[in-house]
Amino acid sequence: MQAPDFTLRDSNNQVVTLSSYRGTSAVLLVFYPYAFSRTCQGELDELRDGLEVYSAAGVAVLGISVDTPYSLKAWSHDRGYRFPLLSDFWPHGAVARAYGTFDQAKGMANRGTFLVDVAGEIRYAQVNEPGEPRDQTAWHHAVAALTAD
Repeated sequence: MQAPDFTLRDSNNQVVTLSSYRGTSAVLLVFYPYAFSRTCQGELDELRDGLEVYSAAGVAVLGISVDTPYSLKAWSHDRGYRFPLLSDFWPHGAVARAYGTFDQAKGMANRGTFLVDVAGEIRYAQVNEPGEPRDQTAWHHAVAALTAD
């Protein structure tokens, strides 16, 4: 399945478009509910600490939430995240909706993870409910399978 394309602003208010990675890099999309929340912080800290696994495999990592770029900048700076955090703030949750991770009742993204290959195809997808932390071991296996192809 082709990954829905999108253009969002990062924590520095710079434009990031998914299709700009096509042909050059696979992309791990990590949707999370909110910056500064405990489970999200734990997951993104783990991702930050293991970023070399993705970099070595030629996989770019993009975090996505409905937070504003300004709150994402503060959080990224506070936590030392070295990968882009993208704001799906307006239209509110449009990208999360396109990926089936938006929780309409709570106005936030659920914990969705998607590995998009260099051709723009979704090769791995996982969606967890709020409060249900993800096991990143599965992400590592998906990246290994992608690079083995």
